[in-house]
Amino acid sequence: MNFIEFKEFFIKEANKNNIEFKENKLELLYEYMKGVLDWNEKINVTAITDEKMFIVKHFLDSLTIMPLLEEKNSIIDIGTGAGFPGIPLKIMYENNKVTLIDSINKKLNIIRDLSEKLNINNLEIIHTRAEDLAIKKEYREKYDVSLTRAVSNISTILEYMLPFVKLNGIAICMKGPNYKEELKDAENAIEILGGRLKEIKTIKINEDERNLIIIEKIKQTPNKFPRGNGKPLKEPIR
Repeated sequence: MNFIEFKEFFIKEANKNNIEFKENKLELLYEYMKGVLDWNEKINVTAITDEKMFIVKHFLDSLTIMPLLEEKNSIIDIGTGAGFPGIPLKIMYENNKVTLIDSINKKLNIIRDLSEKLNINNLEIIHTRAEDLAIKKEYREKYDVSLTRAVSNISTILEYMLPFVKLNGIAICMKGPNYKEELKDAENAIEILGGRLKEIKTIKINEDERNLIIIEKIKQTPNKFPRGNGKPLKEPIR
């Protein structure tokens, strides 16, 4: 797929699905996609290797968050993998400070390589676990927006996300259609962690349903959270 083909397909799919984007950023997205797919031949970082599916599943899915962001927001993407949703959002909002964290360094090395080659600046890439970083004062409650596409239940991922969020900031959990029972189970965790359910935005990308669970930070997260030793996953807050 050359850039003209990429651009035509991207614009068609974005417009069809009412997804916001900045057209002048599409060449940078194209180069990032080509870079990830080139790396993927050496290191398996994404199961999505078809370019059209890559556009839909990685780029358009990430950009469903755009209407919730503003210029100069500080953003942390937890468990970023190959850079989603953090990198597409960073490309669209180049003035925003974005921190990407993941526990698998080989994936982050790909992001480091591509962000340097493509001059994607004001980007912090950290090999760490969320529970280790969130206890550091220079990161705790310092971000306007916390994001994740992690597949864990909502109680678990919010224990990792909300400690990073400033008062009046938001955590955005990206979930598929089967989120309602998870969200009900997470009601107590949301309150304990200092959050409040603000809204749920449901978006269809072709036949796939994406739900953005938006949690507003209304009070400080108690210092004992997030718990270490994998407890948020093994023993979610009830």
